[in-house]
Amino acid sequence: MAEPTVVERGIQSLVTASNHLKSSLEKSKAIGVALERTGPTFDEIEQRLPSLEAAVRPIRADREALAAVGGHINRAVGPAAAVLKVFDAVHGLEKSLLSDPKNDLSGYLAVLKRLEEALKFLGENCGLAIQWLEDIVEYLEDHSVADEKYLSNLKKSLRGLREFQEEKARLDGGLRDAALDKLENEFKRLLKDNSVPLPMASPPSLGEQACIAPSQLPVTVIHKLQAVLGRLRANNRLERCVSIYVEVRSSNVRASLQALDLDYLDISVNEFNDVQSIEGYISQWGNHLEFAVKHLFEAEFKLCNDVFERVGLNVWLDCFSKIAAQAGMLAFLQFGKTVTDSKKDPIKLLKLLDIFTSLNKLRADFNRLFGGAACAEIQNFTRDLIKKLIDGAAEIFWELLVQVEIQKQIPPPSDGGVPRLVSFVTDYCNKLVGDKYKSTLTQVLIIHKSWRSERFQENQLMVEVLRIIKMIEQNMDVWMKAYPDQTLAHFFGMNNHWHLYKSLKGTRIGDQLGDSWLKEHDQYKEYYATVFLRDSWGKLPSHLSREGLILFSGGHATARDLVKKRLKSFNDAFDEMYKKQSMWVVPEKDLRERVCQQIVQAVVPVYRSYMQNYGPLVEKDASSSKYVRYSVVALEKILSSLYVPRPMRYGSFKGTPPSEKLKNDVDLRRTTSAVV
Repeated sequence: MAEPTVVERGIQSLVTASNHLKSSLEKSKAIGVALERTGPTFDEIEQRLPSLEAAVRPIRADREALAAVGGHINRAVGPAAAVLKVFDAVHGLEKSLLSDPKNDLSGYLAVLKRLEEALKFLGENCGLAIQWLEDIVEYLEDHSVADEKYLSNLKKSLRGLREFQEEKARLDGGLRDAALDKLENEFKRLLKDNSVPLPMASPPSLGEQACIAPSQLPVTVIHKLQAVLGRLRANNRLERCVSIYVEVRSSNVRASLQALDLDYLDISVNEFNDVQSIEGYISQWGNHLEFAVKHLFEAEFKLCNDVFERVGLNVWLDCFSKIAAQAGMLAFLQFGKTVTDSKKDPIKLLKLLDIFTSLNKLRADFNRLFGGAACAEIQNFTRDLIKKLIDGAAEIFWELLVQVEIQKQIPPPSDGGVPRLVSFVTDYCNKLVGDKYKSTLTQVLIIHKSWRSERFQENQLMVEVLRIIKMIEQNMDVWMKAYPDQTLAHFFGMNNHWHLYKSLKGTRIGDQLGDSWLKEHDQYKEYYATVFLRDSWGKLPSHLSREGLILFSGGHATARDLVKKRLKSFNDAFDEMYKKQSMWVVPEKDLRERVCQQIVQAVVPVYRSYMQNYGPLVEKDASSSKYVRYSVVALEKILSSLYVPRPMRYGSFKGTPPSEKLKNDVDLRRTTSAVV
């Protein structure tokens, strides 16, 4: 067989090379596909390489550091695990603490206490656990035991824990605050549900209630309040508790007082002319104040002590002082001050003494209830009020004599009656030294003198009152001399001497003046009555003279003319006198009846006898009505009805309105401190 030629061998080599290239291309294509499929795997491996590197780094760390790190980690994990366990316990209390405390108050308080203990533990140990964890991170970082990125994440987490731990309120996620809010609401509910306004007695008997109102909350409720208060106080919410307590209890006291209609307490000094216009309010004020202090504020004082006794004296006294102020105690005192600021007059003196008496009666209660430092405002207000009362009363009293003296300048009453000044002052002085006011006025004057380092003599009050009465006597003498008509002057003397005698007999003033003084005025009354009757009505019978009628011989016609003349003279004199005296008055009923009886006895019998004997001579005449104007019965009736005071002519002790003048043209309020 012939050997291949060179060409053939070349072709064979090309075929072999071509096949080899084709095979290589197919393998390359297969490898390319395989590489394409394994690309993501390489990416994943590339991403995991840092963590793998960090995982194997401890293998490259120092052997001693690796040996010590385990102990450090164990010491840090123990406290951290304990803290986590307590956190889990806190979350377990959430359901109980978000429930209503009134369903099981004692159980609720126990759970809250457990929460407080847990939070206390967390507050004390969270920081320590975090510190140990921070120490481990620092150790790992210093010895290159852990990856830097891993350590950075740890540091970031620990910083978050540190910030969280510093905000202690967030340790429980606000659970404690929510529980305390519920306790506050329960505290308020217990107070509201058990605070009932004290039933009011009828106004006349307010001041007669001797018993002190008992505590208005049941013992079981007080114990609950104390328990709630203890937990709230432990969580710095005492001030809020006091605010709630003051709000509820002061509202309850106001509701109790509302039934008394105390609108008058808000009256201002510009809303009345003088104390007489609010005299009724002043009387009510004393009763209302006594009721408020002895029954309402006394009860609140005891209740504050019962509820807050475990907290401390200062707290419950401060609480009570706020209740007293908000419930209206200051309004009572303000009304008293308003009275002291009113216009001066004698009636005001009596009202100032009434207010002083009310306050003095409650002095022990005031000192006990409002004597603490917490009630400084009430103390100061009360002290200022008492000073105003004493100064005002003393000033009016010592001015009385001067004010009575200047009244003599005023003209006497045109009706001959008792001047308002005389009736007022005698009655007024009797009141000043009477059982109701004497001891109080004496006490006030003693205090006032002591403030000036002066001494008040024991009988100085009576001496001053007697000077006032004797000044009235002097005024009477001046007024009598001021009458141009002596008959009216005698009528005036009769009225006023009798008034002094009757008003002062059997009184302390009368006893001091003595029987001889009283008898002297009684004799003056009799003297002036006799002279008055003689010089006025006693002259009428002379007009009915019988002279010449018996011996007259001129026949019936002449006798009739003489009777007519004398009857006409009698009638004219009677009419003139009646017209003149019909405006005169005798205020005292017993004296008026006696005077009228004496006038009737002086005139009517003579008139009756005259008419019986000579009336027939005139009655048959066609013009008889011109001469026989009055029947005996009519004449007696007219004379018996003389001197009756007209309605409102003489006021009562309360006096007339300050803007009016009496009918006798005497303005008794012409000065700011006038006697009447």
